[in-house]
Amino acid sequence: MRSFIDSPNVYARMAGLSYLLIIFLGLVGYLFIREPLFVSGDAAATASNILQAETVWRLSITGDVLMHALDIPVMVILYFLLKQVNKPLAVASVAFNLVQTSVLVANKLVLLVPLLLMKRADYVAAFEPEQIHAQVMLLANLHDYGFGLGLIFFGCACIGYGVLIFKSNYFPRFVGVLMMMAGTSYLINSLTLLIAPSFSGVVFPILVLSFLGELTFALWLIFKGVHKEKWHQAVARGNQRIV
Repeated sequence: MRSFIDSPNVYARMAGLSYLLIIFLGLVGYLFIREPLFVSGDAAATASNILQAETVWRLSITGDVLMHALDIPVMVILYFLLKQVNKPLAVASVAFNLVQTSVLVANKLVLLVPLLLMKRADYVAAFEPEQIHAQVMLLANLHDYGFGLGLIFFGCACIGYGVLIFKSNYFPRFVGVLMMMAGTSYLINSLTLLIAPSFSGVVFPILVLSFLGELTFALWLIFKGVHKEKWHQAVARGNQRIV
């Protein structure tokens, strides 16, 4: 703890680099690996694409698991960086973040089931090909809903982090505003998917705000970190409150 107080920017850069890798892995896994394999309205083609790209599919799942593992150091470091502002809100934000990570890790199991259905001899024998293809598409859609459910909690976490950043005097306020916008965009997108899925395609582009906010925060942590003098002042005020 002493080393964290003395050198907060060492840990800030660790969090920033981890956050940047999370963003990279998330984009690659979703946009560039899994999404191109799905053919809208054609379950047979989708199932065939997944089966032919099995290794890449498994690598994308592995990348997602690594992404969620990196959530842990980011959460711990953000807690220690932001608890000086408001400890209960920092705890709540990390709790929302932890629930999000737990939901999304569990959701990865949904991506493994299609491979079992298409490759295990007992499952192949138990279902007609059309039934397997329909189940593969169903599971893909179920994963999207699970992802949206997890991001509701992450949206709350981002708003909490944004408020803490905004109220701190050792991070710039605009970063806090961007993080609050990121959290709001996650909430709008995910709630639309759950409540009015027919509008989800229209609302989906709002997630550009989440990318902008999170990328800005990650880069700020890497290249700027906290204002060290103001950070130490905040720590001193926190210690006085404890005394």
